[in-house]
Amino acid sequence: MIEILISVMHPLPGIALLPVIMLLVGLGPAAIIIVIVHSIIWPVIVNTVAGFNAVPKTQIELGKNLGFNGFRLVYLIMIPNAFPHILSGLKIAWSRTWRALVSAEMIFGATGLNGGIGWYIYKKRYLMDVPEVFAGLLVIVVIGVLMDEILFKSLEKHTVVKWGMSK
Repeated sequence: MIEILISVMHPLPGIALLPVIMLLVGLGPAAIIIVIVHSIIWPVIVNTVAGFNAVPKTQIELGKNLGFNGFRLVYLIMIPNAFPHILSGLKIAWSRTWRALVSAEMIFGATGLNGGIGWYIYKKRYLMDVPEVFAGLLVIVVIGVLMDEILFKSLEKHTVVKWGMSK
């Protein structure tokens, strides 16, 4: 059942759902939050399932021999073994979410008096202020690089690399 749901929902861009979501919950932060959750959940689920499927059977049997079952087996054996896949899913989810947020602001505008970077770029494009548009794009890139270098590389260093699962 999960595989069918994944095959339907994962390729569907969150931004494509925004008009339908706006009809259901209205124009406002709730619509953007639903798009963000949609952008996050599917890459994380896909990579978590792939990670769980990649756990060596010997690791699972070892956990069972140590008396782990149910939650303890998942928490102590499966999640640590699947963590590189889960981390990849989080990286993909972050990039999809960031794109969806900026796109939603560009397409549907700000929901309050002040918008974010997407709304800023949209306004500057409307005024034909090309240097400011490129400045907005640069901000998007810098935030993306900082998230990768500070958050994800640090998380990877303190988990996957520390555990000997990567170089």
